[in-house]
Amino acid sequence: MDENILKLKEWIEGSDNVVFFGGAGVSTESGIPDFRSEDGIYNTMTNFGYPPEQILSHSFFMKKPDVFYDFYNKTIVNTEAEPNAAHRALARLEEQGKLKAVVTQNIDGLHQAAGSNTVYELHGTIMKNYCMKCHKFFPLEYIVENRDKSYPICDECGGMIKPDVVLYEEGLDDSTIRGAVNAIMDADILIIGGTSLNVYPAAGFINYYQGDKLVLINKSVTPYDSKADLLIHDSIGKVLSAAIPE
Repeated sequence: MDENILKLKEWIEGSDNVVFFGGAGVSTESGIPDFRSEDGIYNTMTNFGYPPEQILSHSFFMKKPDVFYDFYNKTIVNTEAEPNAAHRALARLEEQGKLKAVVTQNIDGLHQAAGSNTVYELHGTIMKNYCMKCHKFFPLEYIVENRDKSYPICDECGGMIKPDVVLYEEGLDDSTIRGAVNAIMDADILIIGGTSLNVYPAAGFINYYQGDKLVLINKSVTPYDSKADLLIHDSIGKVLSAAIPE
């Protein structure tokens, strides 16, 4: 076993307060593209007439919901994706009573699908959707079933349905922020994985960590590499599977 992975395994075995902070790289191994890599959505989706940053904004959603949902259904929603080795390893760690929380920038719901219970979804989730008029909630299945329409509407009041995701121009949920910050502040070990740490305010959350076991697992270099107590440039699934065996 790699020396750094072995060290991580030993740290985890000696702790009962681990928190994981993850980004898009956690889900790429499930076939979900990230946004900023060479093959990510931001560089490959050029056939919608608008840049992704504009489409995924609140104002654009309100003005052109048909274009938003065309992009959203074709690039964001992936009903075939399943939890990968990283998701499953973290769920095992929670079951062992060691992992206290997952803080994620992802909106795909794969942590919960793997069995994790305490998950702070900073950017919301595609699994929940609500009517902007009467506030009735709808599961992802309802959105998928209505893909043939310009955009989904409420079956009770006819209002437009919005995914419960944080779009550009929208703020993060206050209770989610508090839960994530408190979990990070209390953690013995903070494991960060699959994130470029370039997206704020989410990336700034790691500054709340007060411990001395900051673990950074990412294939590419990040602005926080020099601050890590343990730095591993490798696959997040490979590393967590080895450090958290079945």
